[in-house]
Amino acid sequence: MARGALRCIALLAVLSVLGPFPATAGGEHKEHRPPAAKREAAATGLCMVCKVRHGEAEPEPVKATRTHEGASYGFCSEDCAKEFTSDPLAYLPPEFPREAPGFTLTDLAGRSVSLESLKGRVVLLDFWATWCVPCRKSMPELQTLHERYSARGLTVLGVSIDEKADAKVRKFIADKGFTYPVAVDSPKQPAWQEYRVKSIPAAWLIDRDGRIVAQWTGAAAPAAELDARVRALVGGE
Repeated sequence: MARGALRCIALLAVLSVLGPFPATAGGEHKEHRPPAAKREAAATGLCMVCKVRHGEAEPEPVKATRTHEGASYGFCSEDCAKEFTSDPLAYLPPEFPREAPGFTLTDLAGRSVSLESLKGRVVLLDFWATWCVPCRKSMPELQTLHERYSARGLTVLGVSIDEKADAKVRKFIADKGFTYPVAVDSPKQPAWQEYRVKSIPAAWLIDRDGRIVAQWTGAAAPAAELDARVRALVGGE
């Protein structure tokens, strides 16, 4: 997926809490369909692709299905079904904890930063862009977390997906006075691809052992929830 596609979906982004739903009520097999009236009432659900890509929060009629690793999933359109098939792990309910993909970036101060170099610290990895309004609104809270918990082992790392915009990102960060580390994503080995980012804001909370323990896609995490999760991982009062 090109970064430019993220621009289209960022403004519609909401918090993604992924969850599969059967194509028909009770998970009936295709050859044992219920009567038409019941089938029409039952064949609705929250399309996982729409939820991640467009912020859909209401059930939609199921118009296409796909099977992945023995489980059947329903979608609002054939296009969504094809999108799911292209990258199922980006839309399936996430498993926690799981190993975080590695990355190596250079922050705006010219320092190399990688997941390996942050081993032993709690990492809040935040993907954003200067054109993403929800991203910009969430950044003051990230700055607060940085000031509150960095001495206790938290690293907030912002990863801009702006294209060829190092100067733009530098100006934005300087104007806002943010002091937590920020990097522009690598064009050759982009971290957003490794983390299967489909919409922004998108954040991953990684524990001291390099495992993803929480994630939020499509919208920033609620401030109180994020603070509580970080505080639990860094420990102390």
